[in-house]
Amino acid sequence: MDWLNSPVVRDSEVTRAARRKSSHKKVAFPLAQDDSPIHANTPGARSVLRHTPGSLLKQSFTPKSGLRNPDVSAILGTGSRTPRFIHTPRPAGSLSMNLDDSDWTNSLYPSPLSGLGDTTFTEDLNMSAVMLKEEDPGEAASVSLFTDFLQAFLRNASTAVFDLLEEYENICQDKVSTLQKLVLRSAPGQQKTSKTAGIYWLLQQEMVTWRLVTSLYRDRVQSALEEDIMMDVAAPSVSEKIIMEQLFQRDEVVRQSQLVVDWLESIARDELGDFSDNIEFYAKSVCWENTLHALKQRHTQPQTGFMRPLVTELDPDAPIRQKRPLADLDREDDARILKNLFTLIRAGMTDEAQRLCKRCGQAWRAATLEGWKLYHDPNINGNGSEIQPVEGNPHRCIWKACCWRMAEEDQLSRYERAIYAALSGNLRQLLPVCESWEDTLWAHFRVMVDTLVEQEIRSSGMGTEDLEELPREYLEANWTMEKVFEELQTTESKRVIEESRQHYHNIQKNIILGDLDGLLEEFSVWLNSSPSLPSHLLRFMSHLVLFYRSLGMQLKEEISVDVLKAYIGLLVKEKQIELIAFYVSHLSSDVAVSQYANFLESVTETDQRKRCLELGREAGLDVAAVTKTVVETVRERDSQEFSHHDLTLDTATTAEDRQKIDVIDWLVFDPAQRAEALKQSNAIMRKFLASKKYDAAKEVFAKVPGDSMKEICRQWEEQGMDTPLPAEDENAIREHLCIRAYLEAHEAFNEWFKHMNSPPVKPTLAAQAKFTEKVAFEMKEKDYQMEHDNWQGRLDALTEDVKEHIYNVLLFVDGGWMVDVREDAEEDPERAHQMSVLRRLCLPMMAFLLQTVLQKTQRHQENLRLADIIASEQHRLYEVFSKDELHNFLQRLRESSLLLLDKGLDPLGYEIQQ
Repeated sequence: MDWLNSPVVRDSEVTRAARRKSSHKKVAFPLAQDDSPIHANTPGARSVLRHTPGSLLKQSFTPKSGLRNPDVSAILGTGSRTPRFIHTPRPAGSLSMNLDDSDWTNSLYPSPLSGLGDTTFTEDLNMSAVMLKEEDPGEAASVSLFTDFLQAFLRNASTAVFDLLEEYENICQDKVSTLQKLVLRSAPGQQKTSKTAGIYWLLQQEMVTWRLVTSLYRDRVQSALEEDIMMDVAAPSVSEKIIMEQLFQRDEVVRQSQLVVDWLESIARDELGDFSDNIEFYAKSVCWENTLHALKQRHTQPQTGFMRPLVTELDPDAPIRQKRPLADLDREDDARILKNLFTLIRAGMTDEAQRLCKRCGQAWRAATLEGWKLYHDPNINGNGSEIQPVEGNPHRCIWKACCWRMAEEDQLSRYERAIYAALSGNLRQLLPVCESWEDTLWAHFRVMVDTLVEQEIRSSGMGTEDLEELPREYLEANWTMEKVFEELQTTESKRVIEESRQHYHNIQKNIILGDLDGLLEEFSVWLNSSPSLPSHLLRFMSHLVLFYRSLGMQLKEEISVDVLKAYIGLLVKEKQIELIAFYVSHLSSDVAVSQYANFLESVTETDQRKRCLELGREAGLDVAAVTKTVVETVRERDSQEFSHHDLTLDTATTAEDRQKIDVIDWLVFDPAQRAEALKQSNAIMRKFLASKKYDAAKEVFAKVPGDSMKEICRQWEEQGMDTPLPAEDENAIREHLCIRAYLEAHEAFNEWFKHMNSPPVKPTLAAQAKFTEKVAFEMKEKDYQMEHDNWQGRLDALTEDVKEHIYNVLLFVDGGWMVDVREDAEEDPERAHQMSVLRRLCLPMMAFLLQTVLQKTQRHQENLRLADIIASEQHRLYEVFSKDELHNFLQRLRESSLLLLDKGLDPLGYEIQQ
């Protein structure tokens, strides 16, 4: 096919941009022939980069099979209709061939069962059958896209950004083909089929949007890299072709508008497989054969009576000139062929349209589709002795005026008028056959390019003034891209208005206009609206933002971050653990830490936690800051104030407590974080001790590796530091030892208390016991005495053990229990307050537990000596006792003194001297 379908610029090689110097900038661009990049300043590269917009699209926009878009406005929140699905499958790449006259119809419109003999197709059917068993087959078939897009991003460096976009398109195309098979295999009317059709539509729109981005930004990036415009001044005798080439070289609006036209035509080529009419029915070598047959019969066999009037001549103008119809079958054939001719022109396949005309015996109509070609005589300048063929139509102005009049002819069908309207730029007659948003946009941009080129040719003096002029509104139209979309907003077509509100069409509009601020504003509105965005749309938005960032384009940072955060939230919800870290790494450092920490809170399995940290390191995240944030967030998620709790408080370990216990694991995976693990575990245990949740505190303590203190010192020494540990680390180690001493004392008391309350039971003898019973009693009494002696020995040992552990707390070295030794540490008021509270809570309790032990074991004299320790100015333990606690403590001392007096000793337990 010709690369341009605009009637004034087709069949001409137009450069994408003027020849410009860019010797100091290098950007690698992909080639169509192979995968090797060519730098913009490499010798010979200009021949590749200066290709025409049409040839650019031939490389990037390989026609692929597709389906007519189902209406998924209900899914996207833009309407309430049920998605519809129209299909006719066709082999991939079937449109890329040149159609000959032998069997072109079968090549262009294969039957729905074509390809069944292929083994790969059979495998696809088997795969589809398996997928259809899923509750949501479309979602199941497309879930791998999340991973595929990440892998594609990782495979392509920033200098190969357009390779990346093409890979995105190819990935979407593969899934579109899979979903097509699923819908074909499923029963109509099923809810899951509608869902699959909706996902199919989303992915199809995403595919063509990546195609649009690739096309436009290849041109925009290259234009930005080239600096000095070097354009040959046109000679007075220059041809229309040269004028058009120069226009495309210097005017990026015209160039990019043509890229939009080519993009829209590539979409139409994707949809050509939807036609189900049997073209062979009318594809005969003789034109209007039924009318010809009827006229021959009337000539050879005249009949009397009523005869329907038909044309009496068979030249192309006969029906209009004679105002008589053709035979009914010929009229039906003509209607179908004209509709399909327009469809081929809409798809940019002018050559195929001409072949169809010739195949149907309408070579004259094929000739009418030929006259738009720009005239160019390469022999005028006299360069070279060999005469070269002349290109284009020297009477194109007359041809175009005739096409305009034919488009205005009411006697012609609307599709025939639309064909000539497209060739002449008559927008008013072209729009009635444009049903969809894409069709209407194509009509406007095609006419826009046609008008701008025509205006350029006429302003250069090449136009023929004495010929019949085209309408003034056409020649003087002031088209811009913005005006095109304004026209679409004022159209009378409800369908176009509705489709213009769809997400992807809004995205495509802003991409075409290059309005990144408008695009990001749309994203912001969608993110804050209800219902939530489809997952694949959110994936597309995120990767589009990353693409713009890779080009260094200025975006609204806050909205860009919101898009990425929304996609990260989706990945977290879908449990795509392998993907999350990569996208988090594209946020600013503080936001990235917060986002990844928020995700890690939901990860509970040890292996998964290790894997998440590994992925975070690979993505370049500050894993230490992340894990610290996770622990602090969970630790501080407590509405209860830190205070001296009542004894009746429930001390059972709750689910919230369990989460605080398990969160310490995040800090023990990496030995380098042992100091942080110590600090965070201390903070959690302080809360548990204040709540008397000793079992929970013990579990937290057990989470910290026993060699942590040694590891902290070793790491400090490895750094070559001769000075003592940092004050914060040294105080954390001391606090950890304090808590260990307290927990060990509690454990010792519990073991003592359990043993104390489980003495052996002394046997009893009945009053009327017989001799045998007395003998048995004596033996039981001996066993009891032995058990009691063992019990008493064990009790004495436990008593000494619990005394030692409690005194370790009460008389903790270097300043006392929960008192920092280093005062040069960074001030932490909250920690200081908590440690002070714990001293007032725990130390009196330890004293009371010790009094209980001593009183129960009849060690009253030791109990009285405890008063000296509490009153000692060295330890100043009396300061942590409240008034009521001191009263209780003294009351217990009084009880011991009274018991000692009962034994004949003085109040302090000493023998009374006579």
